[in-house]
Amino acid sequence: MMNKISYLLIICCLLILGSRMTTYAQEMNAQVIIQTPKLQVADPKLFKTLETELRNFVNESRWTNENFQVEERVECSFLISIIEEVSQNTFIANITVQSNRPVYNSNYNSMVLNHQDKNIKFSYFEYEPLEFNENGFESELTSVIGYYVYLILGLDFDTFSSMGGNPYYQKAQQVVSYAQSSSSEKGWTPLDYNRVNRYWIVENMLNSKFAPMRQAAYSYHREGLDMMYNDTKSARTKVLNAMVTVQNMQKAQSNSAVVPLFVNAKNQEIISIFSDKEVAFPDKTKAYNAMIAIDPASIQKYQKINTNPNNLPGGITLGRGGRK
Repeated sequence: MMNKISYLLIICCLLILGSRMTTYAQEMNAQVIIQTPKLQVADPKLFKTLETELRNFVNESRWTNENFQVEERVECSFLISIIEEVSQNTFIANITVQSNRPVYNSNYNSMVLNHQDKNIKFSYFEYEPLEFNENGFESELTSVIGYYVYLILGLDFDTFSSMGGNPYYQKAQQVVSYAQSSSSEKGWTPLDYNRVNRYWIVENMLNSKFAPMRQAAYSYHREGLDMMYNDTKSARTKVLNAMVTVQNMQKAQSNSAVVPLFVNAKNQEIISIFSDKEVAFPDKTKAYNAMIAIDPASIQKYQKINTNPNNLPGGITLGRGGRK
C-alpha cells in the first residue's frame, strides 16, 4: 500500500511540476526572414535552413533568468538581406532588427527598436549548429544576433522599469568585448566608420552621460503611453517631456549613438500622437520643435504634426503582462 501511495504522490508531483514548467516560455518571440535578391552561387535551400535555425536559436535559447509568460515574450524581427555572395558559404548581409512592446490597456504595440546593421560578413554551412557562448566568441553570425537579442531585452526592460535594462546591456557589451579580440569584421570597435555601431550603442547605454535618455525611455512608455487610457492629456505631457529630454541630449551629445535609435523607432509614432486635433497648439509646437532639433533632416515629415488627423488607434488591450 505504501508503495502505491508513494507512486501516486510521485506522479502528482511530476504533473504539478510539468504544469508549472509549461506556464513559462522563453523570452523572445522572433520572426526571421532572409532575403536573397541577387542569389547566384549558393543553394537557396541553405537560406531556408538558416532561416529556421536562426528562428529556433533566438526563440529557444535562454537569455535571462526571468520567468516570462507566453504572452510576455518580446516581439521582434530580424530581416537579413544578402547583398553579396563571397563564396557558396560566405555572405555579406544587411540586418534590420525591430522590436516592440504592448501599450497598457490597448491593442497597440509601440516600436522600441528599428535599426539596420550593414555589411555584416558571415559564414554558414547548411545544418551546422549555431553555437553561441556569452563568455566567448563562436561565430560572427551568432555573436551579432546574440548582441541584438541582449540589446532588445535591455531596451524592453528599460521601458518597464527605470534603468531596468542594465544586465542585458552588460551582456551585450561582453559580446562586443569577445568579438573585438576574435573577429576581424567591422562593427565591434570604437574605430569603425559608423558611429551608430554595436560598440557605440552599448557603450552609450551604459555610459552615465546618457542616463537621461534611458530615463526618458521609461517615462515615455511607462508614464506616458501606458497611461493614455487613464488620462490622455497628462500622459501626452509625459511623452512630450521625454522628447524634450532627448532634444537636450542631442544638443549636448550630437554624435551619440542612442539618439538615432530613438528617432528611427519613434518618429512615426510621435507624428501620430501630436497630429491629434485635440492636442493644444502650444504642445504641437513644442513637439515639432523638439523633433526638428533631434532630426533636422526630416523637417518636412514633422510638418504633419500640424496638419494630420489623429492616427493612433482609439484607446491605447495589454498584449502581455506589464513587467514592473
